[in-house]
Amino acid sequence: MEYVRLGNSELNVSRICLGCMGFGDASIGQHSWTIDEGHTREIISRSLDLGVNFFDTAIAYQLGTSEKYVGHALRDMAKREDVIVATKFLPRTDDEIQQGINGRDHVLHSIDSSLQHLGMDYVDLYIYHIWDYKTPAEEILEGMNEAVSTGKARYIGIANAYAYQLAKMNALAEKHGWAKFISVQNHYNLIMREEEREMFALCREDNIAMTPYSALASGKLAKRPGETSKRQTEDAFMHFKYDATEQQDSRIVQRVVELADRYGVEMTQISLAWLLTKVESPIVGATKLHHIEGAVKSLDVHLTADDIHYLEEPYTPHNLSGVMAVNKPVMDEDPVWVKASKNQ
Repeated sequence: MEYVRLGNSELNVSRICLGCMGFGDASIGQHSWTIDEGHTREIISRSLDLGVNFFDTAIAYQLGTSEKYVGHALRDMAKREDVIVATKFLPRTDDEIQQGINGRDHVLHSIDSSLQHLGMDYVDLYIYHIWDYKTPAEEILEGMNEAVSTGKARYIGIANAYAYQLAKMNALAEKHGWAKFISVQNHYNLIMREEEREMFALCREDNIAMTPYSALASGKLAKRPGETSKRQTEDAFMHFKYDATEQQDSRIVQRVVELADRYGVEMTQISLAWLLTKVESPIVGATKLHHIEGAVKSLDVHLTADDIHYLEEPYTPHNLSGVMAVNKPVMDEDPVWVKASKNQ
């Protein structure tokens, strides 16, 4: 295993982060394809054996049962100081807004709930999961800063954000002397590369770590044409993210197949080897032991500059898909430039 410093922090994380969205009670929550606690423990145990020390979960994953499964396993299998645990919180609910619960209080209540699920005194990285357009940014930051100052979180990060939102939040944090975001967790992989337009430059300039999710495009970059899985059959969100661009993406998938055959490895290793040339620690989900084993083997694959160009060359611009496609600001009225054009 290789390790890397996570942005402007003292966290040394494995270059493969185990994504824990696939863990949790399948009878509740968003996904029907998640695995039970026994199988979760097997994967976490194998991950630790392979040197993985970075685990990413969220309060939203299967109504908190992912956090519970992860917490139980890590408490039994590792010393707390030897693992890096990240979790995430959601925007305020309409009920909370009606009750007058502000952003600060929402964040602090959320982290208390996550720590209870995990059975831990603190998390290493606390992540703003989805931008809350109904809550002032300073309220969210105030709560996250208080989580850090009280020792409930060591560092904070953001997910599913535009570059301007990350820059705005860190500017506000600097203004108030609060904790700043040290990482961003957005949708980025070989067939979805829109992060390269603005987020890359911001993160490189400010030393903000990139820990993208959907590293294997929900399995599309790990399975040959015609292969399928329970998740690919039942995961409606996966289809929402990728079905519209399947034809253009298929050219890239075919090139992953070609390079995998040439190197004598699995598609997973090629897809992740490419991603590891771009970011610090991609988040890789696993619902079977060979998923995490294959992910770690990607560290042994070293692509040439020609390989990288060959994989990237067919890419065409994509519309945003996934969380950021549905979680957008609602404009109450036309912006100034639109009003001006209508008046001409």
